[in-house]
Amino acid sequence: MPMPTEERVSQLVAGLVERRGFDLEDVAITAAGRSQTRVKIVVDNDSGVDLDEIAALSFEVSEVFDEAEDFGETEYLLEVTTPGIDRPLTAPRHWRRARGRKVQVTLRSGAPTPENSDRFDARVGAATETEVALVLGGKRKPHRVTVPLADIDRAVVQVEFSPPGAAEMELAGGVAPGRPEPGATEAQESVAASTEGIVE
Repeated sequence: MPMPTEERVSQLVAGLVERRGFDLEDVAITAAGRSQTRVKIVVDNDSGVDLDEIAALSFEVSEVFDEAEDFGETEYLLEVTTPGIDRPLTAPRHWRRARGRKVQVTLRSGAPTPENSDRFDARVGAATETEVALVLGGKRKPHRVTVPLADIDRAVVQVEFSPPGAAEMELAGGVAPGRPEPGATEAQESVAASTEGIVE
């Protein structure tokens, strides 16, 4: 029996994820060898996620899979994780959680360009449901502008290998609660727990 679709897996886990206080960010199903399937569930919340919370959620998701008849006897590897550092920012909550992070922004065609270019790097400041403050100029000449979220075509968090400047971080309003400081260790930010099993 084939694995259920990503949409079906989302339906199976959405209520549990929400009750645990998380947002379900993504579900991906891929082959993991000849006879095994990988089910990856990506979750996040505004206060950050630790390994114990992820492990508990992974256990509960496994129980949901065990009870579902959709899986038959399919062997699977379940991975419950948080978004990686290079995640795109596509919703207002993503911008809130990325405060203090460096992002590469691409504006939609025709949008006003604060840096005389429709593609630029900036540090994320405070965000609302409709707009975001961006700190431009880097360490040397930091200054803040406000950009409507509707004007942003794409934005991706960038990996940083050195700490940002104090002035740009002050303009950004610091790092969002529960998130690590930008710098050399942030490439390891994602938190994950894995479970293997055969659903019977």
